[in-house]
Amino acid sequence: MRRMKTIAASVLSVAVLGLAQTASAETLRLLTWGGYAPENVVEMFEKETGITVEVTKSNNEEMIAKLRATGGGGFDLIQPSQDRIAGPQLEFGIYKPIDLSKIDKSLFIPSMLEATMKNTTVDGQVYGVPHVWGTSGLVVNTKKAPMVKDYLDLCAPEVAGKVTYRLKRPTLIAFAFSMGMDPFAAYGDEAAYKDILSKVEAKLIECKPNVKTYWSGGDELLNLMRSGETVAAMAWDTGGWKLNAENPDITFVAPKSGALGWIDTFALPAKGQADDAAYKWINFVMQPKVAAMITEAAGNFTASKGADEYVSADLKARYQASFPPEAVDNIKWYPPVPAGLEALEGAVLDRVKAAQ
Repeated sequence: MRRMKTIAASVLSVAVLGLAQTASAETLRLLTWGGYAPENVVEMFEKETGITVEVTKSNNEEMIAKLRATGGGGFDLIQPSQDRIAGPQLEFGIYKPIDLSKIDKSLFIPSMLEATMKNTTVDGQVYGVPHVWGTSGLVVNTKKAPMVKDYLDLCAPEVAGKVTYRLKRPTLIAFAFSMGMDPFAAYGDEAAYKDILSKVEAKLIECKPNVKTYWSGGDELLNLMRSGETVAAMAWDTGGWKLNAENPDITFVAPKSGALGWIDTFALPAKGQADDAAYKWINFVMQPKVAAMITEAAGNFTASKGADEYVSADLKARYQASFPPEAVDNIKWYPPVPAGLEALEGAVLDRVKAAQ
């Protein structure tokens, strides 16, 4: 009898364990940014798949810290920026490779998928695919400064005293591209990068008389453009579109030399326990109609091919005016920054600021 009870208890334990494993497999623990997993999208996914989604909101620094603390555990899918994957993987081993056979590549804008795969490849294996993206470029009053088409045009005499941009590293990168150089290609060659920075430094000092002020916060930028104190700026796409909703003469312009782009990815933690659920989520949210819902929640577009057709009419019109297909393909995506370069850039920015 005792043996029968023991057998029964063992069977029960196995059954309970099996249920626990099934429950675990049917839960997707998602570590992401605010707006990337809105409640309406989560509800649709759970209804369609039966998989429960547990959403934890975070940022790049916290994501890396959490995975470092657990050796890549605690979550099944995370969304770091593309430049936060290769370095941490080489140093800490906190991710696992993406099985590209389980990703529906046809759902992605090809140039974004290719760029992200390239920038997240470690030892021949891909560790990230793109999700949400945004850019910095030009915000222009097209009525008062129609000639501003690229970053160097901010230095033109027609806009003297009516220009604003930040004294931050994106400005150095932007001016380098506009001057016909490729700073990203020089990341692995410190001497070549210093040479690029010296030329950009000279141009930014030469351009100082055109600058009304160096903006430091988003509200400051918006107010400068609203008031007409400035007619052209280097800023984010979402800021330009916000201003366009208020004044149709002001909008975001993708520069001829290419907007500077960031991408937040999908990546698999090294100790994730629900890979199949993760792949289902990726393929679900990259469907154009679902991706449009995420754009409405997050404010930024996704790498979903054709999703712009399903966003609100106003946002769709602004996006398509700023980003025809050739402008999307010309975006310069930020690669990982090698150690030491930001110190070099900081010194240049300090000298530009101090220059008379």
